[in-house]
Amino acid sequence: MQPLFIPEPAKKVRVILNTDAKNEADDQYAIVHTLLTPVFDLHGIIPAHFGDRRGGGSLQASHEEVLKLLELMDLKGRIPVHAGADKALPDEKTPVPSEGSALIIREALKDDARPLHIAFLGPLTDMASALLEAPAIAERNVRVVWIGGEDWPVGGWEFNLWNDVHAANVVFRSKVELWQIPSTIYKRMAVSYAELEEKVYDKGPLGKYLVEQLVEWNQRYHVHGPIEHRSLGDSPAVGVMMYPECGWFEWRPAPEFNAEMNYVHSGRNRPIRVYHAIDQRFILEDFFAKLARFTRRS
Repeated sequence: MQPLFIPEPAKKVRVILNTDAKNEADDQYAIVHTLLTPVFDLHGIIPAHFGDRRGGGSLQASHEEVLKLLELMDLKGRIPVHAGADKALPDEKTPVPSEGSALIIREALKDDARPLHIAFLGPLTDMASALLEAPAIAERNVRVVWIGGEDWPVGGWEFNLWNDVHAANVVFRSKVELWQIPSTIYKRMAVSYAELEEKVYDKGPLGKYLVEQLVEWNQRYHVHGPIEHRSLGDSPAVGVMMYPECGWFEWRPAPEFNAEMNYVHSGRNRPIRVYHAIDQRFILEDFFAKLARFTRRS
């Protein structure tokens, strides 16, 4: 069965996906969802670092996870993969250039009337590097979608922010358009094991892997007793790129971050879009339907 809607190439949504793919177990769902969405014109995937709290090699782990998912979908070699920086910025003036930041600069500077959406599921390192390497891209038609930061207006410790506070300050102080999905929103994307078993696990090798790696992650890293759920916290980035109104948001002057990762509301920066709610049903059901369709075709 063919999809009801096949968008014209010129009307597709330009997308780059930046992902700390092996950090937890939810990036995998957002990556697959992105790859299965016909309206996206995907220019590439940028594997990202996620610090060294579990030892070194986080960038390589993310890179290998991206390639594994592409192989499971028979897309290896067909989707550009450009590695991001292997560490956080040393300060707010020094970039960490990479293939990933070069991809961002190259696509941002293209003559294309469509906005370029760059979704960050982890730290903002590669966006900040690109802005420091090529400041002119802040004036281009670019939308940064970030899963990160704590609740407004106080803020505080949050993992994606913690992995590169310098980069967050560079991006928040810039002129680039920014859509923020803070932790209080992304943590509400919960799915149960029963739901995953019924809607994902039987969807071929890809579905089996998605569920098994999620359960394994929970068993290894959740130390507060047995659970049977997981938040697919990165998936809202996919949802808002597909349908920007699939949540409630406000435009607020961009804050900055202090050493404790609290928001500093100086009022000096341009407004950013801050999501306060998200349509969980739309995002999850769209993913389940696209995965089922992909499996039938395969």
